[in-house]
Amino acid sequence: MAMTLHVDIVSAEKELFSGPAEMVTAPGEQGELGILPRHSQLLTRLKPGQVRVKLQGGEEQIFYVSGGLLEVQPSLVTILSDTAERARDLDEAAAQSAKQRAEQVIAAHQSDFEYARAKAELAEAIAQLQTIEKLRKMRKSG
Repeated sequence: MAMTLHVDIVSAEKELFSGPAEMVTAPGEQGELGILPRHSQLLTRLKPGQVRVKLQGGEEQIFYVSGGLLEVQPSLVTILSDTAERARDLDEAAAQSAKQRAEQVIAAHQSDFEYARAKAELAEAIAQLQTIEKLRKMRKSG
């Protein structure tokens, strides 16, 4: 039996996941992080992207986070995010629409505030679309 760590993924609205896992992969600000049992303690910010949780038996669950915080203890991983969803619950049409709106605002570049907000919205939309695509690929290969 493989070693596990306890993983909690929580958004402002709800707890999305709580349970044992063999590995967690998350989008850290400085790059993607892979967390295994007995990982050294760590606290870092997350950027928008996908969190992958490898369960015992090899099953993988995928979540989208809009950013947030990742805390690692030797046998516990906690992810706190303003917005988090299971990949299967993401709305691809809404993400495509948000991406297009953000790209239009960036192209118009009316004010620095609108530009910065649009860049953040674009990053979130792209991360959602990448998460949806990862789930699609997993379903095809599995």
